[in-house]
Amino acid sequence: MSVWNKLKYVLTNHCETRENHEDEQLRSRYYKTTNASAIKTIKELIESSPDYELLSVSDERGELSATTRRGKKAFIVITVISVRPFETAIDFSVTTETKLLPFDFGWSRQVVVDLYRKLDQRLHYIGSGING
Repeated sequence: MSVWNKLKYVLTNHCETRENHEDEQLRSRYYKTTNASAIKTIKELIESSPDYELLSVSDERGELSATTRRGKKAFIVITVISVRPFETAIDFSVTTETKLLPFDFGWSRQVVVDLYRKLDQRLHYIGSGING
């Protein structure tokens, strides 16, 4: 990753994953599971973690929202998309609440990386950005 991209993540308060992201760690991740199973796993992960608090779950839309309990306050939207039977993509959008400065020094990116790491331990990981 270039110095400019590193600086870009430090000087923002928002981080979002997508299929063709220039940062390998922020590409959409695919898991070998169903949509319902992925939502259930994410729900259990958020509820069992002392770092996050689950705010809402929309099974029909495939979206969950959460917030951080420790560190800086951040609002998290988790999107679960069933691509094929037993192939599900999971994306994150994290926005940090900042008071004085308009950036979070990479906190929102760290939240995404942490959640993907925890999901990789619970679900069968297929790949990142494979449909891009």
